[in-house]
Amino acid sequence: MALKVVIIGGGSSYTPEIMEGFLKRYEQFPVTDIVLVDVKAGEEKVKIVTALAKRMVLKAGKDIRVSYTFNRKEALQGADFVTTQIRVGGLQARAYDERIPLKHGMIGQETNGAGGIMKAFRTIPVMLEIAQEMHEICPDAWLINFTNPAGIVTEAVMNHSPFKNVIGVCNIPFNMRSGVGELFQVPAERVMIEFVGLNHFVFGRKVYIDGVDRTAEAMHHLIYDDVDYSPANIVALPWNKQFLKTLNMLPNPYHQYYFQHEQVLKKDVEAYQTNVTRAEVVMEVEEALFKKYQSPNLDVKPEELEQRGGAYYSEAACNVMTSIYNNSMDVQTVNTLNNGTITDLPADCVIEVNSVITASGPMPLSIGNLPAVISGAIVQMKQYERLVVEAAVTGDYSKAYAAMIMNPLVTSDDKAQVVLDELLHVHQSNLPQFSKEVVKQ
Repeated sequence: MALKVVIIGGGSSYTPEIMEGFLKRYEQFPVTDIVLVDVKAGEEKVKIVTALAKRMVLKAGKDIRVSYTFNRKEALQGADFVTTQIRVGGLQARAYDERIPLKHGMIGQETNGAGGIMKAFRTIPVMLEIAQEMHEICPDAWLINFTNPAGIVTEAVMNHSPFKNVIGVCNIPFNMRSGVGELFQVPAERVMIEFVGLNHFVFGRKVYIDGVDRTAEAMHHLIYDDVDYSPANIVALPWNKQFLKTLNMLPNPYHQYYFQHEQVLKKDVEAYQTNVTRAEVVMEVEEALFKKYQSPNLDVKPEELEQRGGAYYSEAACNVMTSIYNNSMDVQTVNTLNNGTITDLPADCVIEVNSVITASGPMPLSIGNLPAVISGAIVQMKQYERLVVEAAVTGDYSKAYAAMIMNPLVTSDDKAQVVLDELLHVHQSNLPQFSKEVVKQ
């Protein structure tokens, strides 16, 4: 029986990671066809990645056909699962997203603040095209989105396309479970964290080891021990002990942009001034990875891939696909529609929460009211996200500006406009929804 997976953004350096995930799960998820889709500008990379993927399959001795194409609609024919890992504008666009805000004294980051807003503006129109094509070509398939900002992108597809079989995934919950596992010296599989919130703004409210509540011990370790569960793209700073005691929940690594704003901004401005922002680092890592990928002797995922910030995302993406395929009814952390799960937030918004994964999709586990200490921050972040989606869909400049000033990392109304105008200008070729009059400012 055929089982076809389409990877949009197949020329990404992440693809060997998801290939490894498929090979590890082959007995539970017997994929027969994997099609890598990319744009013509990415031809060299997708050819390199396809050759490596074929060598990995050959080494594993599995009967999987791997191919690549630039024809997305053709690839979607007969698809059962589609994953998206696209970067509209490439790494140069990421560099603009980081460097322009930093030039004006704001945090520049690819999924948070002004940079994250612009990435959403570039990405959402393309994702809506993909969703429309899936609705027409493979309406029963599942779209597993890893493209950042994952929660915002997933909400845009949910609310502005006819296609509803979409789930957003992120590696941060997996990283946090792994970190807690290290604290208790147990495998991540024995750790369950009750996650509450939004993508890249999620909190761990409860920690369970083998079903036993160990939250108090986990917080004690986090407060008094040297603990780090940050991905490669975030340099962890020590948390204020009183902050952790008051929060009494696990923060995620991205929270440092909001709660340790001054320290992070200082570090990032120094990186900007010496031309070593994360974008420049990633460019160097990518160049080294693709040189390694070209070796005809390489037939496994190289360890160097873990230097990329999204390392281990296949644990999230492949787990979700495997569980849907098998109707596993296990609990995973995904981005999905709220539908009353968090009562403080709109029913039609997307949240990041533990869900039972079934053949019909995720069934989120009830949260109820948000804890008072985080409710205001999450409500604000969700309203900001909804403005981002509206601006991305409509190309409305006022909504774009409103999204900027509602983001906690954009600290000035005047700077918000300056940064917005500069970013709209440099990204104009990838912002068809915004008028020429807007982007030429």
